[in-house]
Amino acid sequence: MSSSEAVTRRIRVRVEAEYAPEQSLPMHNRWFFRYTVAVANEGPHDVQLVSRHWIITDARGKVEEVKGPGVVGEQPNLAPGASFQYTSGCMLATSRGTMRGTYQMIRDAAPTADESTFDAEIAPFALELPVTMN
Repeated sequence: MSSSEAVTRRIRVRVEAEYAPEQSLPMHNRWFFRYTVAVANEGPHDVQLVSRHWIITDARGKVEEVKGPGVVGEQPNLAPGASFQYTSGCMLATSRGTMRGTYQMIRDAAPTADESTFDAEIAPFALELPVTMN
């Protein structure tokens, strides 16, 4: 299992990823990885996660970008101290790769309109098969 964590403007994003052999077909170059994301609002104002931007890179250097509204069909609002967690997945054509990205957030009560929208970093994390020891 691999993990990453980043904090942007008091929004903490933690990810844990693991290989999902039951959803993979290695003989057909299809490796599935499950990842669980926890987004926590450690600031004093409400925020809303409105969109995502993932950058997925496989072991051959092929890059795929995924952009869209919300996460798992939701655009969660997070009050101060609240968190939101979800699990999703990614199929790769190689047995390892990386993911990183951003969540676009809207903050209530921003001092200026320019500060109301910001990107919360999703730090890079590895997509890889578990290490086995003989």
